Amino acid sequence: MTAEPDGPEDRLRRFATIWSRAVFPVTSTSLTRPEFEQQLVPLARRLSKALRARTFQAAEGHAVGSAIVSAHCTDPEALSRTLDCVDAYLVLYCGEDGPQEALRTRSARLQHAMAAGFAQALRERTLSEQEAIYQAALNARSTVAEALHASEARFRAVFEGAAIGIAIADLEGNILQANGALLRMFGGSEQTMRGRRVPEWTHPDDAPQVWKLYEELVSGEREHYHVEKAFYRPDGTALWTNLTVSLLRDPDGEPQYQLALMEDTTERRLLNLRLRYEATHDALTGLPNRTLFFERLEKALSAGDNQRFGLCYLDLDGFKTINDSLGHAAGDRLLVEVADRLQSCATAPGEMVARLGGDEFVALTIGPDTEREVDELAGRIMNALVTPISIDGRELAVRGSIGIVEGPAGERGPAEVLRSADITMYRAKSAGGNRFELADPEADARAITRHGLTTALPAALDRGEFFIEYQPLVHLGDGSVHGAEALVRWLHPQHGVLGPDQFIPLAEHTGLIVPLGRWVLEQSVRQARQWQERRAGAGPLRINVNLSPCQLTHPGLVQDTVDILEREGLDAGALCLEVTESALIGADDDLLKPLRRLAEMGVDIALDDFGTGYSNLANLRRLPVSILKLDRSFTQGMQQFPADPVDLKIVEGIVSLAHSLDLAVTVEGVETGAQAEQLRILGCDTAQGWYYARPGPPERLHELALVDATG
Repeated sequence: MTAEPDGPEDRLRRFATIWSRAVFPVTSTSLTRPEFEQQLVPLARRLSKALRARTFQAAEGHAVGSAIVSAHCTDPEALSRTLDCVDAYLVLYCGEDGPQEALRTRSARLQHAMAAGFAQALRERTLSEQEAIYQAALNARSTVAEALHASEARFRAVFEGAAIGIAIADLEGNILQANGALLRMFGGSEQTMRGRRVPEWTHPDDAPQVWKLYEELVSGEREHYHVEKAFYRPDGTALWTNLTVSLLRDPDGEPQYQLALMEDTTERRLLNLRLRYEATHDALTGLPNRTLFFERLEKALSAGDNQRFGLCYLDLDGFKTINDSLGHAAGDRLLVEVADRLQSCATAPGEMVARLGGDEFVALTIGPDTEREVDELAGRIMNALVTPISIDGRELAVRGSIGIVEGPAGERGPAEVLRSADITMYRAKSAGGNRFELADPEADARAITRHGLTTALPAALDRGEFFIEYQPLVHLGDGSVHGAEALVRWLHPQHGVLGPDQFIPLAEHTGLIVPLGRWVLEQSVRQARQWQERRAGAGPLRINVNLSPCQLTHPGLVQDTVDILEREGLDAGALCLEVTESALIGADDDLLKPLRRLAEMGVDIALDDFGTGYSNLANLRRLPVSILKLDRSFTQGMQQFPADPVDLKIVEGIVSLAHSLDLAVTVEGVETGAQAEQLRILGCDTAQGWYYARPGPPERLHELALVDATG
C-alpha cells in the first residue's frame, strides 16, 4: 500500500521541527528541544496563514518576530537562523499549490516584518532592562547611608552581569568604570577604556542633536536622553548602538556622574540594510526596482523651484521572441547585459537607471537643464544598444523604443509622469521601434481617450449604445437604389456619435468585434427583410455588411450567418459581405474556406478598398468574390474637369478586368454628378457617395427606394 500524502498540518509541523532544530542551539531557555518546538508550532501556523492570506498582513510577521523574543530567542543569531529557515522552507511546506513567485515575494515581505518585530521587541526588552538598572542605580544611591555594603554588592552584580554595556563617567567626560559587556562591544581593555573621554567619541554619522543633548545633560538641564549612535572600535570598524545616557545627582541634587547604557545593534542594522536593499533592488539585474524608482521620482517631482526632471521609459523591441525561441534563461542573460549597458549610461550626478519589470527599464535625470540632458541620455541609451549581445554563441541584435517625458518639478505626480512616458514609448513602438519620442500632451489625451473607449466597449454593447446608418448603393445605369451599406455608429454618453474608424480598431484589438459584428449583421439583415416587406413585391434591396479580418478567422462566421438569414427569413442573395483587400493579401485556403462556403450559399462577397492593398490582379481568380469595390482614391481625380486621364485609364482597365472575370464594380466616394456620369461611361455598375445621399436612418433609404420604384 502507498502512504497517504502529508496533509497541511503535517507539513506545518515538519516546518516547525526544522525551525526548532535551527534555532534551539542559540536559545537561552530551560525547555527541552521538543518543548521548545511546541512553542514554535502556533507561530509557524500564523506564518502559514499570513503567507496564503488574500492581502498581505505585516502585523502577523511583526507579531511572530516579537514572539521569538518572548521565547528567549534574543541572540541575533537566532533571528538570522529564523529568517534563513523561513526563506528556505516556508513556501515549500506551507505554500501548498499557490503561485510560487508571488509566494516567495510574500515570504520576503514577511521576513522583513519579522525582523522589524524582533527588533522592536528586543529594544523594548532592553529599555526595560535599562530602566531596571537605572532604578537600581538610584536605589543604590538613595540607600547608601543605610546599607552601603549591601547596595554596593547589588549594584555590582547588576553592573557586571548585565547583557548590555554600562559605563560611568564624571561630568568632564572621563570614563570611570565600564562593565564587561561594554568592553566586549568595543574589543578593548578596561585600561584603554578608562583612558578615553566621552567627547572624543564623535562619529561622522552622528545626528546633529546628539552633542547638544550631551551638553544639556552634563550641565544639569536634562535628566537623560536616548539616541542611536555609532562608534569606532579600535580596529576601525563601526559599532552601532542604542544609547541611553542618564544624569546621576548627589544627595543634595547636584549633578555628579553620567551613566551610559549601550545596546549593540550593529548586526540588526546590517540585517535591516540587507532587507532594505533586497526590497528596493531587482534580484536579476541588481538595478533599483520599481519601489526605489518611485521613491526617487516622487522626491524629484516634489523638489523646489528651478528644478526639472527628465524620464526615459525603455521597452525592448521583440524581447518576447527571444524568450520564446531561446528560452527564459537566455532572456535573463540578455536583460542582465542590457542592465549593465544602461547603468553605464547614467553616470552623471542626478541620474539613475531602474528596472520596472520584464523588459521595461527607466532612466531618470534631475537638474536645472534636463531638456538637453534627457535627450543626450536617450541618445546614449540607443547607442549602448547598437552593439549585438552574444548569448550561447548567438549574436542578438537589441532594439528598444523610448518614451521621453521632461518638465518642471511640482506640476505632476509620479503616476501621471510614468503613464505619459508609457504612452509615448508605445507611440515610438508603433512608429517602427528602435527610436525615441517626446511626450505630447495631445497624444496622451488621445491615448487616454482610446483607453477609456476600450474599457467602455463591452458595456456599451450591453446597453444598446450602438446604432446603424445606411448609405444607398445606386445603379449607375438607371439611377435606381440597388441596396445599402450598413455603417455602425456608437452613441457615446460623453463623446457623442462616434464613427467606426474611432472604435472598430479598438473592438478588433479587444476581440469585441466578433459579438459586435454579429449584432450588426443581425440588425442589418432584419432591416433588409423589413424593406422587402414594405416594397410590396418590388424586389429586395441588397444589404452590404462589412466583415473585420478578425471575424474571418472566427470559427462561427458561417453558422452565425446561416442562422441569422434563416431566422429573419432573408434570401442569401440579398446579402453582400464586404472584406477589405488587405485582409485577403496572401490568404491561404483555410482563411478563404468560410468565404467560399458563404459564396456557394448565394451570399455575394465584395472586395472592399480594392487597389489599396497592392495585390496581384491575377490573384482575383482564386478569391471567392463577385464584386470589386474601388477605393475612393481612384475617383478623386474625376471631381475636376477635365478628369485626370491617368485615373480614367486605371479605372477603365480595372473595370474591363473585373467584367472579364464576371465581377461587378462598385465605386465609393462619388460626390459630383460629373463623377457619376464619367463612371457610368467607364462601365461601373453601382456607386455610393454624398452625391446620392449621406448615411442615414433606414426610413430615409426606404423613401429613396420608394421614389425610384414609383418613377
